[in-house]
Order: sequence, then structure tokens, then C-alpha cells
Amino acid sequence: MSPLTGERRKRKKPEPSPAQRALGLLVRREHSRRELERKLAARGVEEAEAAKAVELMREQGWQDDTRFAVSLARSRAGSGYGPLRIRQELEMHQLEAGAVDAAFESLAEDGEDDWEARARALVQRRYGDLEGADRARRHKAAEHLLRRGFEVETARRATGFMPDY
Repeated sequence: MSPLTGERRKRKKPEPSPAQRALGLLVRREHSRRELERKLAARGVEEAEAAKAVELMREQGWQDDTRFAVSLARSRAGSGYGPLRIRQELEMHQLEAGAVDAAFESLAEDGEDDWEARARALVQRRYGDLEGADRARRHKAAEHLLRRGFEVETARRATGFMPDY
């Protein structure tokens, strides 16, 4: 306590190391290697130090691109996104092809890769029953599925919409 002001002195906390910063990010959620390096750099960590910290996290099992890919794929599939959108997002993280493939294999192993059933459920939840619906409503539902990353054939089967080409 300061004798003049009567206030407590605040002790300065030591600056966290790059590895501590990386671990702090990883305990909240999974991160890809590139994403973690980018976030460390944004917090003022030099590029070489960030790469070293990320490599240490990988060696200690805190960071794994395959685990990140599986986690992201499950999250996006559960949020109503289709395989095209999920694959694109995984590739934006600059993951190796093996990690992306492992994410889709994990979905398949758990029976979460029935994209047509997912598309039908999404349409049902968002647009209700399309049985007897007019062409415009089916078209709108099909476009929604396409924007969410479902394949054209999946959207067609889920909505019954046949475009005039």
C-alpha cells in the first residue's frame, strides 16, 4: 500500500511467453497450425518465435491439424452446412489433404455423412413440408441448400426441384 495515496500497488504480471500464449488460445478451442501462427503474430510475437511455439504445442499434443479438421467438420455439419462448404473452409485453413480426408472419414465412421438426410432436415426446419409446395418455394429451398454447400443433386432430391435448363 502506498503511504501517500493509500492505494495498493499493482504488480506487473510478467509478459507471457509465445508458448504460453499459444496454449492460452488452444485451451479455448482447437486451432489449425496456420491460424495459431497468425494469431500469435497478431499479438506481437515474431514469426520465428510463433513457429517455434506452435511446433512445441504440436510436439506436446496440444495442437493437431487433423483433430482441428475433425472438430471443424463436425461443428459445421451440425450447423447445417454441406460437404462442399465444409471442404472449402478446411482448405482455407491450408490443411494437408490427409487432415481434410480424415475429417470426412470421421463423419462417415459416426454415420454423420448422410448429406441427403441432413439436407431434408434443414429444408423441413426452415421451409416446412414441401409436399405440394409450388415451384418457387422449392426453388428457394434448393438455392438455400446450394448456398450452404450441398451438391446440386442432393439439393434436387431433398427439395424435388427440377430446374428448366
